[in-house]
Amino acid sequence: MLYRVIGVMSGSSLDGLDLAFVELEDKGGKWSFSILETACYAYDNEWMAKLKSAAHLNALNFVELDALYGHFLGNQINKFIAEKKLDYKVGLIASHGHTVFHSPGKFSVQIGHGASIAAETDLPVVSDLRALDVALGGQGAPIVPMGEHLLFPETKFFLNLGGIANLSFNGSTFYDAFDICAANRVLNMLVNENGLAYDDNGSLSAKGRIDETLLETLNKLPYYQEEYPKSLANEFGTNIVYPLVVSSGLSIEDKLATYVEHIATQIAVAVEKIVVKRGLVVQSEKIMVTGGGAFNGYLISRIDKHLSPLNIEISIPDPSIIVYKEALIMALLGVLRWREEETVFGSVTGARRASVGGALWMGQS
Repeated sequence: MLYRVIGVMSGSSLDGLDLAFVELEDKGGKWSFSILETACYAYDNEWMAKLKSAAHLNALNFVELDALYGHFLGNQINKFIAEKKLDYKVGLIASHGHTVFHSPGKFSVQIGHGASIAAETDLPVVSDLRALDVALGGQGAPIVPMGEHLLFPETKFFLNLGGIANLSFNGSTFYDAFDICAANRVLNMLVNENGLAYDDNGSLSAKGRIDETLLETLNKLPYYQEEYPKSLANEFGTNIVYPLVVSSGLSIEDKLATYVEHIATQIAVAVEKIVVKRGLVVQSEKIMVTGGGAFNGYLISRIDKHLSPLNIEISIPDPSIIVYKEALIMALLGVLRWREEETVFGSVTGARRASVGGALWMGQS
């Protein structure tokens, strides 16, 4: 069975809206995919401000923003369809929305009202992909493992370097995944002080010196002592980590170098936790690295340095997968919801069972 779907993802780093038009085919339980068209639409200053301030709105204005952002997403999808000449080719839209609140085990709220998207596009839409898992006692995160498991069955380790870094391990009889630490969101906030959007290839980080005092303070944060399943809210990076780094009084280069070292250290610690917990013997294994951080040469070099003693080698896939893997997986989760098949591993999120997550909105009667 062949499905043509647009997957839509807005990440916590606020670097733009990712859209991927993909073909997904189920060949007797084995899935294949093709990424046919992609686009990343940067948020203008107005939308950037709205999304950054969403968590501070009163209830009425928050609900209004949810609907408004849903119509915005619908219009952006229509723009994508027109630009890529996809009329009559799209069968389904799967939208993750933009996370505003994430309280592990209690609630996870993504704005981008699915009904508003369906109303704008006249297409069926799957949204609210985390809600049922949270209702079942899960963290609602990480959300991508089912897609990784079905689309990349031969890969064992996955590392996503987005606003938050997260790790997955695809075992033969189990799946482990959890958030590691804040990543690009903090790095970007640091260079924003110098009027830059991001640290291009880690050039500023590479010039800095690692401050051992700050590094030790960061590595001792309580979250890192918790066992998984676990996940992080954006506020961990913006309200806890970022102020710690800023208050160090270091130069921008030293702040970046130290925080990059922190990310790399915690990634190695996270990988080792899975290896020890599962009793794995790793002789030679690759880890697929995706997300914007995969383009940060200095960050990748430090991660490689820390993973090398664990016999794990970094693998950088095709750029379309680096950038659009999450949008691709949203598309697959939308198809699984359409087919009424499981979208979430309960064992990964801590929910009491796996679930068929997502709300379905029919764009036409």
